[in-house]
Amino acid sequence: MPSNRKVEEKLLRREKRYDIERRMREKRSEEYEVLEEVFDKSTLMTIYQFMNSGVIKKVQGIVNSGKESRVYLGIAPEGRELALKIYLIVSAEFRKGMLMYIQGDPRFNNVKHDTKSLVYSWALKEFKNLRKAYDSGVHVPKPIIVKNNVLIMEFIGKDGVPAPLLRDITLEDPETVYQKLLGCIKTLYKKARLVHGDLSEYNVMMWKGEPVVFDVSQAVPLEHPVADKLLHRDIENLNNYFYRLGIKVKPLEAAYEWVKTNE
Repeated sequence: MPSNRKVEEKLLRREKRYDIERRMREKRSEEYEVLEEVFDKSTLMTIYQFMNSGVIKKVQGIVNSGKESRVYLGIAPEGRELALKIYLIVSAEFRKGMLMYIQGDPRFNNVKHDTKSLVYSWALKEFKNLRKAYDSGVHVPKPIIVKNNVLIMEFIGKDGVPAPLLRDITLEDPETVYQKLLGCIKTLYKKARLVHGDLSEYNVMMWKGEPVVFDVSQAVPLEHPVADKLLHRDIENLNNYFYRLGIKVKPLEAAYEWVKTNE
């Protein structure tokens, strides 16, 4: 028969474990409130792992929503605002659209083609592209960490309000912004050895007077078979937007050659 002391210690351990589990359930209930009706169990567990490891303290409301992903405001333990980009695993259109960019990218030669594997690879792809761009001096959100379909990065904005898109504001000096964005394309190409692939007034935020390029998940390395075509498209999109603002833009082919030179 076990002694009374051992029984008491066992009961105390159980009580302590129960108390910890109860507090964890309360914490999860409180911090998953904005997520639990939208995302699957594996996504929620990934977010909870980030909480347990001290990457984020809590998750607040949604700040942006699209067909492929949703962005939530996260708060780091020290109070810094973070952006949690959560890729939707159930989006069939997303799966269909991403294949062109992943196929031909040597970094993802061995990726399975089931939806979950593709989405996880897509999140990793954006993280790696952000890291390359950031390290090369391109003004993009600083990447923090990625796991499965959850990417955490710097939040561009203040007090939970994201910085405005380029298309939504009136520029004081549009010519300077045009030149800076053309320079971003060149730096991406020459230093990060990437082509954005979807650059437009919808994928640039303006923050403290500076353009910030985002949504780089589809960016491809220079050796990708469609890299050249995408580079032309990025420059053309940029030119078309600023031409409508009355800016004298570089001719498409001249801008294309300038991006590729070592000047």
